[in-house]
Amino acid sequence: MTAPLYYIDRSDIREGKLADVRRGMHDLAAFVETREPQLIAYHFCIDESESTMTVVAVHPDSGSMELHMKLGGPKFRDFGALIRMRSIDVYGAPSPAVLAQLHRKAEMLGGGTVTLHTVEAGFSRLPSTPGH
Repeated sequence: MTAPLYYIDRSDIREGKLADVRRGMHDLAAFVETREPQLIAYHFCIDESESTMTVVAVHPDSGSMELHMKLGGPKFRDFGALIRMRSIDVYGAPSPAVLAQLHRKAEMLGGGTVTLHTVEAGFSRLPSTPGH
């Protein structure tokens, strides 16, 4: 069984762009929900000061994240004028292709860092999928 990937990114919301960010978040979440049924979780959050957007996603495997990056790429570009990405953190072992996609995304959205974290211990209680 392949291990899930946990993805968290953080971005500064540009001055005066909060309403546009909120519309974009809802649009992207609906887009992903209808096109990526394999995705376990996908959430957008805004901090209490309304200055930082955080995205949290749980992918069942690296292939899921690769598909997400491919399908979402054009939608991610729409955020370029709205945010400045600070960081992408991935917990797990993404493929080299996913890692390259993440670096391109970070650069496109403001040059944030990409950091990989090795999962050393713990467990996930994810719903079982038929056939696995």
